[in-house]
Amino acid sequence: MNDLGEETSRRAKVVRFLGERGAGAIAHPGGTLLAHLVRVADVLAEWGADRDIQLAGLCHAMYGTDGFAQSLVDLADRKTVVELIGERAEALVYFYGSCDRTAVYPRLDTQPVVFRDRFTGLEYEPADADLRVFLEITVANELDVLAHNADLAAQHGSALYQLFARTKNYLSAPAWQACHAELASATS
Repeated sequence: MNDLGEETSRRAKVVRFLGERGAGAIAHPGGTLLAHLVRVADVLAEWGADRDIQLAGLCHAMYGTDGFAQSLVDLADRKTVVELIGERAEALVYFYGSCDRTAVYPRLDTQPVVFRDRFTGLEYEPADADLRVFLEITVANELDVLAHNADLAAQHGSALYQLFARTKNYLSAPAWQACHAELASATS
């Protein structure tokens, strides 16, 4: 099987796993959580993200998030996710899900950025590469949510645009362009 076939097969396996964990039955803006996760991964692929980042986007809510409490896998079972998507992608999923947004978002434009893990309470300075991935997934996630929920867009679009504008040096050009195209008008 060629690389593209292997990637398609792996992605299908992950989508099947997410479905088995109930993601296809969980309501989410734009339909179901599963549909949202697939769209986020697709956007990351369009932006040129590598395979591990796409898989992390596909699984970004695996352990729940600070904004979406329902998890698909218990933290004690992280090994299952590692076996499914690999160590790097799982570490990115954990990093994304562990973000204490109230503590971290105001710090994203400071140096050094201090990250707070909502699961452990620990604070630390993440690697720039991890922070870049975190923000890339965050933009893809939030743009998808806002595109499918006008009330949330009206309520949070301006603040998210301001957050992403403050952190655009961490974003890829396609992510920033999408953010600007979708959210700049929210600040008017």
